[in-house]
Amino acid sequence: MSGTVQRVGMLTPSSNTVLEPYTSAMFATLGGAASVHFGRFRVVEISMSQTSQSQFTLAPILEAAERLSEAQLGCIAWNGTSASWLGLDNDRDLCDRIEQTTGCQATSTVLAYEDHYQRAGIGKLGLVTPYLSEIQDRIIANYAARGIDVVADRRLEDRGNFSFAEYSPDVIADMVRDVARAKPEAIAVLCTNFRGAPIAPALEAELGIPVIDSVSITAAQTLRLVGLDPARVTGWGSIFATL
Repeated sequence: MSGTVQRVGMLTPSSNTVLEPYTSAMFATLGGAASVHFGRFRVVEISMSQTSQSQFTLAPILEAAERLSEAQLGCIAWNGTSASWLGLDNDRDLCDRIEQTTGCQATSTVLAYEDHYQRAGIGKLGLVTPYLSEIQDRIIANYAARGIDVVADRRLEDRGNFSFAEYSPDVIADMVRDVARAKPEAIAVLCTNFRGAPIAPALEAELGIPVIDSVSITAAQTLRLVGLDPARVTGWGSIFATL
């Protein structure tokens, strides 16, 4: 890439209204060292229905990735959490295909979480989402299969996806406080259309537990991949200092 600006691409669910403004605000703290760019594909419902699952087939995602890569990016991230219930191999395969198709290194929200959990040695997790139980139960089972015990969780039984953004940060904060009573080693706010990012720093100070928001961990991981120190982003939680 020409110049010194590191360009990052984010593949974004079409009905998401949270991750773009939050991620842009995070990148704005870097003083022009990096820019972030977005490409959308259709995601309007999160459930185990065939209609919902068909949203995550490769063809539309790779098409969006190809168009995004024309901005000459340092990396592309799938800024979504579908592999948390569909399985890590889904995102591993997707990222391999993105790299083959675009020549950009690729990552995802769920792979960023997994990398952090492994490096931090997290074995007891609190989980907060807006999802249906049919989704949440699969997420918890997938964590258990990888040796991570979800010691407490909350879910809102919403099939969204647009509606996830309509919950206030106060609602999410109360959910985090609830699962914190089980004293997990970290709490994941798992959904990139959920307003966990701006409340993470205050909750971490209040509870003494890392609060790992999906939008935040994706942003931090992409910065690391393009050679920038995520700790340069301040005011958005401890994940930027620890990734």
